[in-house]
Amino acid sequence: MRTPLIAGNWKMNGSLQSVIELVEGIKAGEAGKAQLAVCPPAVYLMKVGGMLDGTGIALGAQNVCDRETGAFTGEISASMLKESGCQYAIVGHSERRALYQESDELVARRFAMAAASGLVPILCIGETLEQREKGVTEAVVSRQLDAVIEQQGVSVIGQAVIAYEPVWAIGTGKVATPEQAQAVHGFIREKLATLDAGVADKVQILYGGSMNPANAGELLSKPDIDGGLIGGASLKAADFLAIGQSA
Repeated sequence: MRTPLIAGNWKMNGSLQSVIELVEGIKAGEAGKAQLAVCPPAVYLMKVGGMLDGTGIALGAQNVCDRETGAFTGEISASMLKESGCQYAIVGHSERRALYQESDELVARRFAMAAASGLVPILCIGETLEQREKGVTEAVVSRQLDAVIEQQGVSVIGQAVIAYEPVWAIGTGKVATPEQAQAVHGFIREKLATLDAGVADKVQILYGGSMNPANAGELLSKPDIDGGLIGGASLKAADFLAIGQSA
């Protein structure tokens, strides 16, 4: 049985005071049996990590460098994130792929560095609206998965989390129907099962794309949806906790 994971991606939002208030609100609430993780902006990682100490709520980063150390201005290494208390690192978020032109190959290298350093990568994959309308959703998510698998082997997926995020549903208010989401989640698990049934059964596959308290229950009831990578709704403690309760 896979434990539901509800991970909040706070993106580039918040101030020190609002972050403190958000963490206090999450700590004060109940999220049922779901595993919770929060991914604040990098400058707040150590503050949030200290506030979460002893709570069971995990800390994650929004990105990780594909190099271990050196002259890479503005980047943050996996070892630095580990020292900051991180357990997770998001890699390949659609905003990184689209706005900063991160290729599948770069995402795979970021994934490899996170995994090698003991972080759990949250690998984001998903199609744009144009790609969905062309009927190439499965080809796109396969390509994005294969970039990691071909570089490192399928077993590494068993040490990671996959987040399926239809790009057309991120921050738009549009949400894939539970049936649409389950179809892609099921495809991902079936693809992995052809390579390693144990990995396919173990890996958590999250839905990312405007999940909120109103739609979380129906999405999370699907057999291959193991949680959510939450954007806007993770910035309100009550909403974030409500999604956890749905899980």
